[in-house]
Amino acid sequence: MASWDEDKNTLLLKLVFYGPALSGKTTNLIALHDLLQPELKGDMQVLETQNDRTLFFDLLPLGVKTQLGTLIKLKIYTVPGQVVHNSTRKAVLSRADAVVFVADSQVNQSENNAESFDNLIQNMQLVGLNVEKTPIVIQFNKRDLPNIVSQEVLFERWQQTPWKLFFASALSQKGVLETFTHLLGLLYDSLSEYRLNTEHQLSRNAFIEQITGEKI
Repeated sequence: MASWDEDKNTLLLKLVFYGPALSGKTTNLIALHDLLQPELKGDMQVLETQNDRTLFFDLLPLGVKTQLGTLIKLKIYTVPGQVVHNSTRKAVLSRADAVVFVADSQVNQSENNAESFDNLIQNMQLVGLNVEKTPIVIQFNKRDLPNIVSQEVLFERWQQTPWKLFFASALSQKGVLETFTHLLGLLYDSLSEYRLNTEHQLSRNAFIEQITGEKI
């Protein structure tokens, strides 16, 4: 959850990429690190192990200043995909301000996607996050591979849910920025109590544009 440091005039936000093992969470962060404003981003940390690409988390810190000098810092994490690391998933997910669920588009991964999404919802509830109010975006990755579930089928499966679907090939950076941009908009909308648009003189579009470098 957003953390305000009045002494340092800093608002700290936490974004988490969640999903099954090898769905492309880390690849999304690598793509973001390449695509986002170079002056805003810090070093990316990748912790790899023999059994799971990212045992604890990836961290991509970003920062943007409002006209009044308030520093808005975003820290972007991924969780480990394997079920055996569920305690780490919960620790990383704790106090998240927004979530991207990265699913694997391959037909044979549908069950893993469903189990991982159910796990996300369960863990959000366990760490005290409001599923209805927390910004969530769904990304189906690996669209460049054969034997994937069609967009039509996926839209039909998810049509009763409130979350927007995005389609990506993170290895080629396709769809990554679109997913992230939409999440930033939802995140901004969720921060109404911090009055970014009035007190801090930072509009929704300016917030997104300063981070992504893309005109809205």
